Amino acid sequence: MDQPWWKRSVFYQIYPRSFADSTGSGTGDLRGIAAHLDHLAWLGVDAVWISPFYPSPMRDFGYDVADYCDVDPIFGSLDDFDALIEAAHTRDLRVIVDWVPAHTSSDHPWFVDARSSRDSRHRGWYVWRDPAPGGGPPNNWTATFTQGAPAWTFDETTGQYWLHSFLPEQPDLDWNEPEVVEAMHRILDFWLARGVDGFRADVVHNIGKHPDLADVAPNLAPIPHSALNDDPRTHAHLREIRRRLDAWNGDRMMVGEVFLLSTERVAEYYGDGDELHLCFNFPPLFAPWDAEAWKKCLEETLAAMEPRGAWPSWALSNHDFPRHRTRYGGSEAVARAAAVLLLTLKGTPFLYMGEELGLEDATVPEAARVDPGNRDGCRAPFPWTADPRADWGATPWLPHPPDAAEQNVARLREDPGSILHLYRRLLQRRRDSPALRAGAIEVLATAAPLLAYRRFASGDERRILINFGETPVACADLPRWIVELSSDGGGEGTTFTGVVDNRQALVLRPPEDRANEERNA
Repeated sequence: MDQPWWKRSVFYQIYPRSFADSTGSGTGDLRGIAAHLDHLAWLGVDAVWISPFYPSPMRDFGYDVADYCDVDPIFGSLDDFDALIEAAHTRDLRVIVDWVPAHTSSDHPWFVDARSSRDSRHRGWYVWRDPAPGGGPPNNWTATFTQGAPAWTFDETTGQYWLHSFLPEQPDLDWNEPEVVEAMHRILDFWLARGVDGFRADVVHNIGKHPDLADVAPNLAPIPHSALNDDPRTHAHLREIRRRLDAWNGDRMMVGEVFLLSTERVAEYYGDGDELHLCFNFPPLFAPWDAEAWKKCLEETLAAMEPRGAWPSWALSNHDFPRHRTRYGGSEAVARAAAVLLLTLKGTPFLYMGEELGLEDATVPEAARVDPGNRDGCRAPFPWTADPRADWGATPWLPHPPDAAEQNVARLREDPGSILHLYRRLLQRRRDSPALRAGAIEVLATAAPLLAYRRFASGDERRILINFGETPVACADLPRWIVELSSDGGGEGTTFTGVVDNRQALVLRPPEDRANEERNA
């Protein structure tokens, strides 16, 4: 089954401040990532997504970029980045990096110049408007992180407002300006030339905007405009970006953060196979741990994606959301079942660092909070050993996650029954099965609390059964099927009993005689 690498891969997101500290400063860095790539190779992931490491005043912890073509000294240097790429590729790990195309930091030289005068060279690189006729902001858009405040800040020097979909210190770039487009393309080329395999494009649906910047309906105005912006101009930009990526040997890719809470609208950003390679689909991140909710997510995703030939992506956690174990109530059994769900769906899975350890969000006291979006809990330092001080020095940048003395790499690797080993077994099973890696999917008719689906490819088939409930569920229509993997480790390699235990997930393979017949056909 000849498919591009990004369809076959499992990605692992690294938030660099929190993954590994090579200096004892309490903050992670690029050398720390490079020193721990063997963990990822042992785990069995295929690619790494590294969140921003660019020079930044860190008001939004790297998503306010002050220089797109360098490394913030907190994280190291360009030489460290080059060494990291080489070390990853030596281990057959692909690397994608964050690209932040919709806004810069207010400290970026482009904006400093733009703000200096209405006649400055970079004035048109950002979105400026005169006050409304009666005074005040030019429209009724609101910003993210600012509790319903306008997405506009008035500049006393030049007498106009600048647009910022996020913090005032994150002014929006104007992609209607050709020089902006060319500058952002050069940034892509800069990192491609250094060997990256692709990009995660931050809020990429926010780059296109209608020049009129019209008010939204009053009932929508309280919603941050970054979750509403969906302008057709974006698609032309994405098609040009795709052409540029395809020119690099045809194997570079881009996954887009399209934060629109409609899977059907997200699917449009794949174009006709000529825009984004992958899009993050956010409704599953808001879904509760419930069989009917997840069945709906699967059916809506397949209905939106498959007619376009679009390849889904799946994530349960990331640096912007509470960890899924925390969202689902803290149960390790549920966290294990969720791992089976994520890694057996049709599409490309994205793991967030620490999922393989079953981490929950850290409890961060009010005085220790630093993030404008109150996302500190999911960004706590990664526990490598039972002694966090040895990993992170005396003062880490955030408090450690709960139970780090038990839920750390060193201890969980020693326990073959741990959730860490479950992830490793899942990744191996996925790699070995054409059906799980790249096959088709059929959601089966079952009653809650059971979710069941079939993955199949030529000569290979798996059935996945997930019990979301608190009591065992009978499923007797699979006689003689073999339990290839169970979320709790029980019964693997034996014949399925016809019962899925409470909070258990199973991967079943056909009976040996049928499997042999299919392989020999």
